[in-house]
Amino acid sequence: MNDIFKANDRIHFIGIGGCSMNGLAQILRSKGCIVEGSDKTTSPFTERLNEIGIPVMIGQSKDNVHDCDYVVYSAAIKEDNPERMRARELGIPEIERSVALGMISRDYKEVIGIAGCHGKTTITSMLALISEFGGLDATVHVGGMVDFLHGGVRIGSHDLFITEACEYVESFLTLHPTVVLINNIDNDHLDYFKTFDNIVNAFRKFLERMPENGLFIACSDDENVRKLAKEFGGNTITYGLETGYGPDYYPENIEYDALGCASFDLMHCGEAVGRICLHVPGRHTMLNAVAASATALAHGAKFKNIASALENFRSVQRRFEFYGEKDGVKVFHDYAHHPAEIRAAIDCGMRTPHNKRVVVFQCNSYTRARTLFTEHVDCFRGADLVLVPDIYPGRETDDGSVHARDMVAGINKETNNARYIPTFEAIAAFLREEAKPGDIILTLGSGDVYKKTKLFLKKNKRKR
Repeated sequence: MNDIFKANDRIHFIGIGGCSMNGLAQILRSKGCIVEGSDKTTSPFTERLNEIGIPVMIGQSKDNVHDCDYVVYSAAIKEDNPERMRARELGIPEIERSVALGMISRDYKEVIGIAGCHGKTTITSMLALISEFGGLDATVHVGGMVDFLHGGVRIGSHDLFITEACEYVESFLTLHPTVVLINNIDNDHLDYFKTFDNIVNAFRKFLERMPENGLFIACSDDENVRKLAKEFGGNTITYGLETGYGPDYYPENIEYDALGCASFDLMHCGEAVGRICLHVPGRHTMLNAVAASATALAHGAKFKNIASALENFRSVQRRFEFYGEKDGVKVFHDYAHHPAEIRAAIDCGMRTPHNKRVVVFQCNSYTRARTLFTEHVDCFRGADLVLVPDIYPGRETDDGSVHARDMVAGINKETNNARYIPTFEAIAAFLREEAKPGDIILTLGSGDVYKKTKLFLKKNKRKR
């Protein structure tokens, strides 16, 4: 198998509607490949692919796989999938999604890998919009639905490639980066990594994939990223909000509007570069904007293009996304599923006008529930009430070692504001009675909570 896809290669994607897979399909078509794919159901991603002329078959069958050079499959597609089985019958090479992304990255002169346990989707999306505003000419691959892209990819230069670099199962080690940005390192995905040292070592190995003249863009706010920067010893740019750690790029003269959106002067080594006004809330969003600005400036972007793009930036879907209002109660959703992300989402809620803040948190992993949400759970400070339904199984099966009630007990030891209600239907009924005009409901989690959130908007409160 070649290390790089070539023009006129015929490629079939199994699970083409995935948030990363659809972008890879579009990138390969832009390089002259003949692309098609299948998925179990329709989605905004499959609709977008059909709009731009990439054939998508709904339903997976061996008949979908015929004369092609490669089959690319997502991690969710198992070996007994009929299309993978058909590919083996025909002797067609099968390539896992992250490996395909790595192969694509080899075809660019410069590859910027945006890494970190939190924030990488937002930073990458900001860089995509900076490219749209003329600050960069980059092909950008985002692991999420971005409204202004109508999907998760921007097709641009064949010289500069910007991509999310995901640490889960060390999939970012297939990439060939010339620039690495690390926003933070946290104790996530312990079902795979087992220990925090293993997580740090994975990021260390990712840095080692750069050439000798590679550039490390490091968040100095994060202790473990600072340690890696000290070890690295090569070309390094630092950024952060905490000036005590001496970052190269940082904000000054910070102001927040009534919705918690920051405006600030971007500083570089003590000199003001210019003012940035954001229309997305949260302190963490300001940090992401500083990261994107530092990256773009290091690659020749003009500040005026960066500032214009960031002023026009709106949240990626499922990042403190406003879902609607019912009976004077506003409903938001955020993908947050780790304590650090939950703190950031609640911070956004605290900066949004409200009476009471009700959080509904669905944990999507028994491992995550056991390791992160049963002891020393202080990330729900600022919520008036936290409602916890049953754990969403995600990739795991229930071994009986942890229950949502254990999470509630862990939260209540610290903040005493949690309550177990097993189903979303029961939670919706509870909130129809208890939520008052001016309250906000914030649903959190990476399982199917974003679908269940709509229950809070569909039904009217009972008449009292």
